[in-house]
Amino acid sequence: MKLPIPFDYPPMDADTAREIPDGPLWQYEPKWDGFRCLAFRQGRQIELMSKSGQPLARYFPELASALLDLKAEQFVLDGEIIIHREKIVDFDALLQRIHPAESRIRKLSVETPAELVVFDLLVTHSGVNLTGEPLERRRRELEAFAQKFFKSSSTVRLSPATREFKHARSWLKEMAGALDGVIAKRVDLPYNSGERHAMVKIKNLRTADCVVGGFRYGSKSREVGSLLLGLYNEEGLLDHVGFTSAIPRARKQTLTGELEPLIEPPGFTGAAPGGPSRWSTERSGEWKPLAPKLVVEVQYDHFSGRRFRHGTKLLRFRPDKRPKSCTIAQVRRESRSPLDLLR
Repeated sequence: MKLPIPFDYPPMDADTAREIPDGPLWQYEPKWDGFRCLAFRQGRQIELMSKSGQPLARYFPELASALLDLKAEQFVLDGEIIIHREKIVDFDALLQRIHPAESRIRKLSVETPAELVVFDLLVTHSGVNLTGEPLERRRRELEAFAQKFFKSSSTVRLSPATREFKHARSWLKEMAGALDGVIAKRVDLPYNSGERHAMVKIKNLRTADCVVGGFRYGSKSREVGSLLLGLYNEEGLLDHVGFTSAIPRARKQTLTGELEPLIEPPGFTGAAPGGPSRWSTERSGEWKPLAPKLVVEVQYDHFSGRRFRHGTKLLRFRPDKRPKSCTIAQVRRESRSPLDLLR
C-alpha cells in the first residue's frame, strides 16, 4: 500500500483536563466510548489499526466492507469504532468482537454491527497528506470528504464538532452517563502524532453510594488491596458493579482490621465478581465476601453494561447511609442519547 503515512503511524493523543477550555482556538467533539482506529485504504486494500498499532480489520469485517464501498480510492481516516444498542453505546458488545474464532466474529458482525465515527482526515482521496496542516483546514477537508463519500453509508459516519463552548458544555450536562465526555482540540495546530499537547479530554465525573460487598488483598501483603462495590438491582439483589483500589496507604492497615471481622458469604446475592485475571496473583485474585454493612461514596466517569467501566475513586465511607438505599437507580439517570448527535 503506497500512502504518505505508514500503518504504524501513532494517532494523536489527548491530555486530561478537569474543565472544558474556553476560547476561539478550541474545537469541541464528543468523546466516544469505543476503539480508537486509523482506517487506511489504497485501491481494494483496507487496514484498520488500533491506537496501540494492532490490526483490527479481521474483527470488524463489516467495517472493512463499508470502507471498500466508499467511492474514494484512497484515504486515511481517524475515528472511533462503536457499537450501539437502541440509544446506548455498548462497549461490552465491542469487547466481544475481539475473538479468535472467525465464525464467531462473522456471527456478531451481523448481530451487533459496528460503525466508524470519523473525526479527522489525515490523507485525502487524492493522496494529499494533511497531517502538517492545522485542524481548522483538516476539519474543512473532512466535512467536504464526508459530504462527497459518506452520504451513501450508514456505517461510516461523521462525528460532529463545534466551536461553541456552550454546546460542548451542554453535551456534558445533557448526556451525562451516556457520553464518555468531551474532546477539545486546538484548531491552529497540526496533527501531532503520538503527542498530547494539541487536544485534551474532559470526562463526566459523578458520584455514587455503593455497598462494599467484598474485598481483595493486595498482591504482596495481607492488607486490603481493593474494595468490591455493589448496587441493589430491581429485584433487590446486590450486584457487583466494579471496584476501587484508590485507598490511602495509611488507611489500609486499619481498614483491613475493620473488614476481616465482616467476612461472611455470599457477599453479592446477584451478579458476583469473576475469577482471577491473567495478571492476578493467587492472593489478589481471590476475593472475600462481606456482610452488606459498609457504604462508600465513589467517583466514577462512565457506567455501562451494569458496571463501572473503569476503576473508581474512593471519596469517603458513609456510615450515615443505609446499604439498602444504594440502588442501581443512582446511575440510571435519563439523558439524551449521544447517537442523537449523529443524525
